[in-house]
Amino acid sequence: MPSTFACPILLLLFVSMFSASCSGQQATGPSAKNSPVSEGPQAPAQGAGLDTAQIAEYVVAVFEDGKGHLWFGTMNKGVARHDGRALTYFTEKDGLCGNTIHSITEDKDGALWFGGHAGVCKYDGKSFTRFFDTEGRVGTDRSDTIWVSTGDGVHRHDGTSFTRFDIPLAKERPAAYSIWPGRVTFQLEDSKGNLWFSTDGHGAIRYDGRSFTQFTKKEGLCSNTVWSILEDRQGRVWFTCIQAYQPGTTGDGGVCYYDGRTFTRFPDVAGLSENDIYTIYEERSGNLWIGATRVGAYRYDGKAFTLFEETDRPDLTVNFGLQAMSEDRNGTLWFGFSGGLFRFDGKAFVNVTQGGPW
Repeated sequence: MPSTFACPILLLLFVSMFSASCSGQQATGPSAKNSPVSEGPQAPAQGAGLDTAQIAEYVVAVFEDGKGHLWFGTMNKGVARHDGRALTYFTEKDGLCGNTIHSITEDKDGALWFGGHAGVCKYDGKSFTRFFDTEGRVGTDRSDTIWVSTGDGVHRHDGTSFTRFDIPLAKERPAAYSIWPGRVTFQLEDSKGNLWFSTDGHGAIRYDGRSFTQFTKKEGLCSNTVWSILEDRQGRVWFTCIQAYQPGTTGDGGVCYYDGRTFTRFPDVAGLSENDIYTIYEERSGNLWIGATRVGAYRYDGKAFTLFEETDRPDLTVNFGLQAMSEDRNGTLWFGFSGGLFRFDGKAFVNVTQGGPW
């Protein structure tokens, strides 16, 4: 995003991710529709501009599949795949469920699932099959079961069809500032078998197989709008929350973790409280990475936070809008920004254009 853009970039993304579904349309349900690749995926145009052309203005998902291919979900440019040799784009013309893809996962059979503004679809390497026609997010549990969260509810796929997974919510309306009141999103299954769900205005929900437990600011969350949930290797459950910016919000947000008894926040670390935090990721070494909007990216080794804010393209990272993180099998850390794709060289974030460096 150009540095002259005045509105907070992360909040703009948050609003846009729900815009398709806020139009009043209802999810049509998991009706599978085959969409064969019509013209074939498109490689970027060759030429001198390749070395400077960004992967996309917004890179909002990063995922490595079982073959070692890297997939990048974008806003407005579909999904880009780098197979180690070449970069290839898939868009609506190829059968993709819309040109904005914000979540990617892989099932037991190696098929890739994509969630975006315009729906959810599966790609088996040859053709796309579409299941939902309005905004949806995809995820997997520890058994690689596919979960899809839409405005119509949460759905679980048994390998053949979808079943709705009903989650009770308090009847009272959430905070005045809710993009989608009552929205529930599947996040993960933890090491104890608990299912965790984030909500827009109702905090976080845990299901232990018998009953549901709700966690809100009252219990220790940074805000009642939870964006993402992660379990670290010590069994602590981390939450990133938003609500910090724009008129009408509650002015809180940040990152915290739950150890099974109490919540821990970090009010003394700049940018980790009263801030919109969207991204948290655990690398194989056990370090956690947290994207602190307008501040930088923190690496947490369990004892101390180290801030990284240096990039080779500060014009693209002026608001440090981190949207996605992932570590590939070679140990390279990839970061999707509001501004483009970056990789971490151990000290700073290096911009990766269509021409690399890969």
